[in-house]
Amino acid sequence: MQISDKIQQLDLFQLFKPNLVTIKTKFTFLDLFAGIGGFRIPLSELGGICMGYSEIDKEAIKTYQKNFVTDPDSNELFLGDITNINQLPFDIDVIVGGVPCQPWSIAGKLKGLDDPRGKLWLDVFRVVELNKPKAFIFENVKGLTEPRNKGSLNYIISNLTTLGYVVKYQVLNSYDFGLPQDRDRIFIVGIRNDLENCWGFTFPKPLDNKIKLCDVITGIQKSDFVKKKFSPKILFEGGKVPASRGRFQKVDELNDFFTFADIRDGHTTVHSWDLTETSDREKLICKVILKNRRKKIYGPKDGNPLSFEVLEKLIPNLDPQELDSLVQKEILRSVEDKGYEFANSKISSGINGISKIFLPQSNAIATLTATGTRDFVATVSLECQEPELYKQSFIQKIYLPYKFKPLTAQDYAKLQGFPESFQIADSETTGKHQFGNAVSVPVVYNLAKVLLKFIL
Repeated sequence: MQISDKIQQLDLFQLFKPNLVTIKTKFTFLDLFAGIGGFRIPLSELGGICMGYSEIDKEAIKTYQKNFVTDPDSNELFLGDITNINQLPFDIDVIVGGVPCQPWSIAGKLKGLDDPRGKLWLDVFRVVELNKPKAFIFENVKGLTEPRNKGSLNYIISNLTTLGYVVKYQVLNSYDFGLPQDRDRIFIVGIRNDLENCWGFTFPKPLDNKIKLCDVITGIQKSDFVKKKFSPKILFEGGKVPASRGRFQKVDELNDFFTFADIRDGHTTVHSWDLTETSDREKLICKVILKNRRKKIYGPKDGNPLSFEVLEKLIPNLDPQELDSLVQKEILRSVEDKGYEFANSKISSGINGISKIFLPQSNAIATLTATGTRDFVATVSLECQEPELYKQSFIQKIYLPYKFKPLTAQDYAKLQGFPESFQIADSETTGKHQFGNAVSVPVVYNLAKVLLKFIL
């Protein structure tokens, strides 16, 4: 039995725990913006007792209660909308919550504290001030740390500090805590400043146990071939490494995923003209448009339509019918009075409903979101290690025979570190929405484990 087979038979929630010592001391916590319990699961495992939870999403409440509130005689309070919470009739050691992130998310409208959801921080401040917990943990998107939101982050930290807390924050990635998901989130931690060890807290270090997609998602193949190393001159045109490459894109290895996009390029970027029958001449035309569409001499946008007059200077002996042929093949489209651009002009939309396909041996899939993704996982591995043949081999062996699968709600649960016993919403769409909104369980577990040492 391969290691991946063994891991698939384990509860992933148990997988990240072997090297950790569970704290037995009981403590109380309040679960704000509770969602489906991403904070509650690890805190309960660490000995915490939930005294109350706050949530307004009806479907999330159903899932939360189905999993955690099963005793009709429980004294646990359902607190509803945070705007109605004031001083509670009991003491709280820790307050936690994933404060709505849309105001600072690139998927939202970026209104920050001007967004009604951004103003919920005022309710957070009020609840903390009235109940004076020993500590708190609040989670949000990484966008809150970006320069455009510096004022908002400073405002939040300043207010929490004024309430009598030593406040620290750090961006943590789910991959560093045992999940094959590239998910950056900011965690804001505060310890009441009258506690003896309030200044000693530091964020947890990344764990050593790194796993791959094939170790978590069932029904996909794993191969243990050794990847070749290459000079950047071989993998990148002119040997220049693009500045936009992510954490899981090595400069000396072939990528473990393929991006479907006409407006970007790279050794694992699949274009429309790779998937539709096109001549070498048509491919040349597309590549010329790709190379020049972002040049400022042709317009102010980050991607401009190119007129026939411009293109005939860039492509010798260009015939208008050649462009019309690419329009008919739905690779290009004609923009009135402006010229030609790619029909597939948004990376998020991908091509034919596909944004990315990750190989089974990928270290991490892209961030799961509440709105869903167009990301898929190949069900078979790709052992080709020849840069010039890599993309075509992928198209022939994986894309065309449809040897890839969409992520299911159960896959989402595993990629977020929820236990196997967790009862998922009946609707696949609802389930994926809820897990996309959730906090990664192992991240909270490791963070809270450190924090509790300073308050108990």
